[in-house]
Amino acid sequence: MQYISNYKSFIGDILLSADDVGLTGLWFEGQKYFALHLDRECEEKEIPLFEKVKHWLDIYFSGKEPDFDIPLHFTGTVFQNEVWKILCSIPYGHTMTYGEIAKKFALERGSGHMSAQAVGGAVGHNKISIIVPCHRVVGTNGSLTGYAGGVDKKIKLLNLEKADTSSFFIPKKGTAL
Repeated sequence: MQYISNYKSFIGDILLSADDVGLTGLWFEGQKYFALHLDRECEEKEIPLFEKVKHWLDIYFSGKEPDFDIPLHFTGTVFQNEVWKILCSIPYGHTMTYGEIAKKFALERGSGHMSAQAVGGAVGHNKISIIVPCHRVVGTNGSLTGYAGGVDKKIKLLNLEKADTSSFFIPKKGTAL
């Protein structure tokens, strides 16, 4: 059984989902892939995990780094789950490029190469925004792209974390990266 709850942040309303294992989703309302794969049979209920997640979000949105972990239940493919674990290793206030994630993935797997585009696909399908910090991933050339919640939210989250965004830019539509 999946449970859902809502959270209001200063950058938009958020839908949370969880099961008996952990948090399965955290989406900004209206974002790309909103509530994709959420069970049709879910119950709106304030379970203890949601209390913990909302406390984590309160701390985060106050501009501080939460000092406790949330139990997560990744429900993607094996590849996606491995990429999402790497996202969890990106420190608060820092960024990593798709290419760096691909290299790290290849090293951990003992393979010679991993496609940054394949990594980008997995990052883009992250179901647990903010806590699995896909907003900390940028293009190799410093482009701020690929955030399902919208680039405006990505910028706000990076600024909230006091990440150095001075060299980042938003590519114009139709621009090859």
